[in-house]
Amino acid sequence: MKLKFCGAAGTTTGSQHLLEINGKRILLDCGLYQGSRKHAYDINCCFPHFDPASIDVVVLSHAHIDHSGNLPNLVKKGFTGNIHATHATRDLCQIMLADCARIQESDIDWLNKHRRRQGLEPVEPLYDERDAERCLRQFVTVSYDRPMIISDGVTLTFVDAGHILGSAQVLLEIHDRADGKTKRFLFSGDVGRGGNEVLRDPVPVQNVDFLLMESTYGGREHEAPPGYGAHFGEIIRQAVLRGGKILIPAFAVERTQQLLYVLHELFENGELPEIPVYVDSPLAVSATEIYRLHPESFNDEVYESLFERQNPFGFEGLTLVRSVTGSKALNDVIGTAIIISASGMCEAGRILHHLKNNIGDAKTTVLFVGYCAENTLGRRLRDGEKEVPILGSVSKVRAKIEIVDSFSGHADHSELIDWFQRTTGPKHRTWLVHGEPDSAQKLREGLTAVHPATVEIAELGGEVEF
Repeated sequence: MKLKFCGAAGTTTGSQHLLEINGKRILLDCGLYQGSRKHAYDINCCFPHFDPASIDVVVLSHAHIDHSGNLPNLVKKGFTGNIHATHATRDLCQIMLADCARIQESDIDWLNKHRRRQGLEPVEPLYDERDAERCLRQFVTVSYDRPMIISDGVTLTFVDAGHILGSAQVLLEIHDRADGKTKRFLFSGDVGRGGNEVLRDPVPVQNVDFLLMESTYGGREHEAPPGYGAHFGEIIRQAVLRGGKILIPAFAVERTQQLLYVLHELFENGELPEIPVYVDSPLAVSATEIYRLHPESFNDEVYESLFERQNPFGFEGLTLVRSVTGSKALNDVIGTAIIISASGMCEAGRILHHLKNNIGDAKTTVLFVGYCAENTLGRRLRDGEKEVPILGSVSKVRAKIEIVDSFSGHADHSELIDWFQRTTGPKHRTWLVHGEPDSAQKLREGLTAVHPATVEIAELGGEVEF
């Protein structure tokens, strides 16, 4: 049995891991590599580590684009097998892959304008919306904890990872015909923190022999524990007293739904005055509708609320905005209102227009509820810069910048070690992926301190046999 690291090795993007078992090739995830435009295009277009037509089956851990985003291209390039995922993952992929295709087409249009000026041939997007739709026809969905034979001698079971709706740990029970042994192989996917406002906690997996594990937050601890709604509510209350708009940059999938649930609770309990709330993101609106269809992922409190009030993500005073016209109309809203809009790092999307129109007003509050990478507009605002470029011009920052870091969907260093310890079995070998080199190294040190077996850091293009 062989394992080849084809993506998300030495970085946190482009998750792709290839297993060869009993003469079959199983691809775990097929994510987009996200980096500089040309470098990312060259990697994503050509699948340098394998021929797509040679893959027999794909197993998808969850719907985030760095894990699912290159599936339409895989199919376009000749993959004809099944794509196994949970029901919720498939439903989220339906909207997220189409959205990804639209973004690519927009980016390629911009790129081709520059290429024409340089006398260069135009390039095409990796795939379009039709390719995204065709790829969905190859999905085969299965519930958590329901074993399914997916290949010769290989049984798949999805176990809840608590990261986003439908996210799963991938357990493969393998009868390896090469040595006659039975092996339990676990791919962590992305591990949630536990204590999520909406989702169930990650479920411990038993008797694991070999482990492929993410290391995103190796060496880093979150600043606040999960479920920090009281702090969030106090920031909103103070913002209401200032009287301006409250802008919340948030990722369309998972973070927006968390916020809606917490706001619903705060309004219902009388902890916040009733003020208008707008979700201004077509993708977030669609994702919120999908969340309501999948109670199998909800924690006990949210699950029960479905039967008591029907919609834990909706409340009086909430407006979901899809159209561009509706988004522009928010500029005319007078008084205090909460506007939740993508993207969370303020690098694209409608949040840019809201920032440009309101960030110069001292009554405005900009509340960050998630991680912002280096060199993004979100990071510059979080770091306190007083002048920032937005949509082609420089804006003075007079708004109050607030930060709540308790909403992260990723387990931090201590939480990853705790998850590892609760995953029982000999864990003869562990390979760390989905982390920057320093993060992977620090997590490796943490894991070897609590477990005697071998922990290795995966190298891109590397291959191991076990």
